[in-house]
Amino acid sequence: MVQLPPLLAAGYSAEISPRGAAVRSLRHRGRDLITSWPEGGPVPYYAGTVLAPWPNRVGHARYRFDGEEHRLAVTEPERGHALHGLVAGVDWEVVEQTADAVELAHTITPVRGYPFTLELRVTHRLGEQGLTTTLTAANTGERTAPYGCGVHPWLLGEELWVPASQVLLTDESLLPLRLEEVAGTPYDFREPRAPGDVDHAFTGLAKGEAQVGGVRISWDPDVLPWVQVCTGAQLGYRGVAVEPMTCPPDAFSTGVDLVRLAPGERHRAGWTLGVV
Repeated sequence: MVQLPPLLAAGYSAEISPRGAAVRSLRHRGRDLITSWPEGGPVPYYAGTVLAPWPNRVGHARYRFDGEEHRLAVTEPERGHALHGLVAGVDWEVVEQTADAVELAHTITPVRGYPFTLELRVTHRLGEQGLTTTLTAANTGERTAPYGCGVHPWLLGEELWVPASQVLLTDESLLPLRLEEVAGTPYDFREPRAPGDVDHAFTGLAKGEAQVGGVRISWDPDVLPWVQVCTGAQLGYRGVAVEPMTCPPDAFSTGVDLVRLAPGERHRAGWTLGVV
C-alpha cells in the first residue's frame, strides 16, 4: 500500500490512506479527533472509509432494479447481508497531492450483483474548517445504475448531538422496520448527552451536522438526508461512528432515497470534519 505524506493546514494534520480512500487519522493541534489505525491496516470497523455504491446494508445481499434481480456477495456473514459497498477495502489510485490536499480515483467495474460501471473521485482538503471531503461518481457505463454513498468516521468524545427528528427502527438483523419520531424515545439526541448503545439511521435533520464532544461533522442534508450513528462500546471499540448517507439501510431493496444514476450523469456529495 502506498504511504502518503500527511496533509497540513490551519493547525490540522490528516493522514490519508489509499485503502478505501480513508482518513486514517485527523488531529487538531495534536488532539485526535477520530480513531486511527496503523499505516498497513487492517482497517477496524470501516474507520474513515468512503462507502459506495451503497452505504450500510443491502438486505440478504439481493435486490431488484429495473425488473432484474441481482445477488451480491455476502460481506456481513453473521447477518447474511452485503455491507458498505464495494470500495472500502480496495486501494484507490493517487491522482495528485499537495501540502493540504489529495485526490484519489477508483473505477467500479461490473462484478457479481452490480453490473454497472462508475468512475469515482475523492478529494480530501484541509482548511480553516477542518478536513473537507468531496466524492464524485460518474456513470460511464451504458445502463442506469442504483447508487448511494456515505462515509464512516469514528468521532472521539463523550456526548452526542444529532439534530434529527426521526429514527429508523430495525429488526434483529438491522434491516428497516419503520420510521418513528425520536421524541420520547431513547434516540432523541437533539440535546447533547451520552449516547448509550445505538446503531440506527436518523433523518428529519434540522441541519446537516452532528457532534461528538468537541468534534463536528457537517454536510448538505439535501444531498445526504440520512445519518447512521453507531456507538463503539458495544463492539469493544472507541468512538461513535457518525455516517452521513444519501439513503437509509437497504435502500437498494426499498428504493427510499435511492439515486438512479443514468449513463453520463454525475453525483456529488461532501462533508467536513473538524473541531467545534
